[in-house]
Amino acid sequence: MPLLDLFWAMLWFFLFFVWIWLLISLFSDIFRSPDLSGWGKAGWTIFIILLPLLGVLVYLIARGSSMQERAIADMAAREKATREYIQDVASSGSAADELTKLAALKERGVLTEEEFAAQKKALLGA
Repeated sequence: MPLLDLFWAMLWFFLFFVWIWLLISLFSDIFRSPDLSGWGKAGWTIFIILLPLLGVLVYLIARGSSMQERAIADMAAREKATREYIQDVASSGSAADELTKLAALKERGVLTEEEFAAQKKALLGA
């Protein structure tokens, strides 16, 4: 019998954390939704807090199909911001540093005079 008790305890523990994760997912979706007004967000939040099981089921039925779309849009925006930040940080060298690197490549014969002039023109924006 103790093994069965352990099984039930583990099952209830798992279901408790699934419930918490579901609530976190729903609340993050509610507050991430650009198509809900402030009153709509407040209404859904109160509904889920006052009648948890019914509120969660109604929310999933009513707005569950677009939850993934909002999550994907949020991830795409985060990825875009990360890429922009990385590009900004990676290209933070001054024009003088870049010209020095180009001149070194030209001296080593990696760049021809025409390629050097084109890169210099692109770098200086002229």
